[in-house]
Amino acid sequence: MNKKFYNEVIADSDIYLTNPSVLKKRIFTGLFFYLNIVRIVLYTNRQAKKGIYDDAHWIHSSLDMLHSFERCGISFEICGMENLRKVKCPVIFVSNHMSTLETVVLPGIIHPIHRVVFVMKEELTRFPFFGPVSAARDPILVGRENPREDLLTVLEEGSKRIKNGKSVIIFPQRTRTEFFDEKSFNTLGIKLAKRNNIPVIPIALLTNAWGNGKIIKEFGKIDPSKKVHISFGEPMLDLSNTSSAHIAVIDFIKSKLTEWGRKDLIVG
Repeated sequence: MNKKFYNEVIADSDIYLTNPSVLKKRIFTGLFFYLNIVRIVLYTNRQAKKGIYDDAHWIHSSLDMLHSFERCGISFEICGMENLRKVKCPVIFVSNHMSTLETVVLPGIIHPIHRVVFVMKEELTRFPFFGPVSAARDPILVGRENPREDLLTVLEEGSKRIKNGKSVIIFPQRTRTEFFDEKSFNTLGIKLAKRNNIPVIPIALLTNAWGNGKIIKEFGKIDPSKKVHISFGEPMLDLSNTSSAHIAVIDFIKSKLTEWGRKDLIVG
C-alpha cells in the first residue's frame, strides 16, 4: 500500500506511547468525548454517502478517534507493531473484544500496512449515521443467530476478501465484554487462515477505558484512569494443528492481560 497519502503511520515504529503533553484533564470528559464522536461520525457519514470514504479517509478518521481519546486524558501503549511488517501477504488478525474502542482505532494502526476488513454484525450497517460508514468498508457480515451459517459466510466471504489482497480482523467472542473467557472464543479465525494458507497474528487488547453501556453498548463510560494497551503477537505460520494454534492465540491474550496487571479479567 502506498503510504505517502497518510500524514501519520503509527506502525512505522514498533511501539507507540502517548505523548504526555497531549493528555488533557477535563471536567466533563464523557461529554467532550462524545461530542468528538458525533463530529467524526457526521463527516465520515457524509464521505460514505458521497462514495469517497476510501482507505485514506478511513485511516484519517480512525486516528482522529485515537487522538480524541488522548485529548480526553486516555493514554495508549501499542506494541509489537514490527510483527505487522514481517509478512507481506494477507493476514487473519484474531483478537479479544473488550469494547467499541478497538473497532474504531485498529484500522488506523493496521490498514497502512495491511488492507483490512472486519467481520461484523449485519445490524451495525443499519445503524443511523454509522451504518453507511460501516458498509462502505467492505465488511464481512454475520447475523450471530445461526452459528453454522455465520461460519460458512465468514469462510466464503473471507476467502473472497483474501483473494483480493485484504486481511481480516475477527473477534471470536460472542459479544464485547470486559472479561476474557476462552470457552466463548471460537476457532473461526484459525480455520479461515488455514483454508487460505495465510498467517494468523494474534492481538491482545485492554480497552476498557471506553466501557460498554448498560442499554446501548456504544455509549459507555469514558475512564481516563485506565490505560489502553494493544499488543500484536508474532505471525503464526504453522496452522496444521487447529487446536494447538487456537490455544497459542488464547495463551498470548491471557499472558498479555496478566502482564498488564489485569489477570482478574481472565475467566476460568
